[in-house]
Formats: sequence, structure tokens, C-alpha cells
Amino acid sequence: MFGGGQMELYVRSDTVVSRIIGGETLIVPISKGVGDLASIYSLNPVATTIWEAISRPRSKDEIVQLIAREFEGESKQIERDLEAFLLEMESVGLVAEVGVAATS
Repeated sequence: MFGGGQMELYVRSDTVVSRIIGGETLIVPISKGVGDLASIYSLNPVATTIWEAISRPRSKDEIVQLIAREFEGESKQIERDLEAFLLEMESVGLVAEVGVAATS
């Protein structure tokens, strides 16, 4: 899927809180100790799996494998959807790249 070398790791930002309410994962950005209720994000089941996976640093490859285990789908499509999710979450500060892991 990905070539050898180095792979970026992704992790949740420490400036958000998340809660599961009524089976739905809600993410609230925190600014200066106060929740930004105007910017609440609601995650679908696949996004929730990603969010739970990145409670610790993970590579895209690891996340794709986790999603593929839980949900049906072609790995290329999962990869594209994951990239879109990570990009969007990074752009609003909910996910951070935290360096690289050596791959073989």
C-alpha cells in the first residue's frame, strides 16, 4: 500500500474533548479552557473508528487496516476517505501529525 521509508503518524489534538452521546461521537474544540459549542463535530461510525484509533499516534496504514477489519470496503477507497478525513480534521486543528515512524 505505502512504500518503505518513513510514514507520518497522526494523533488527536489535545485541544479537543470527545464524548459518545446516544451512540454518536461528538468532538468539541477547547479554546482557553472553554468548549467552542459553535464548532461541534459529529462523527459517523467509520470516522468514530478513526477517532478512537488516533487516541495514540498511528500511521495511515494502521488506520486503514483497522477500518478494513470493521467495515466492508475496498482498501483504495478506505485510503481515499481516510486521507480526506485526516486533511479536514488537520485543517481545523483536531488532528495533528506527530512525526514519523520507520517502516520496512
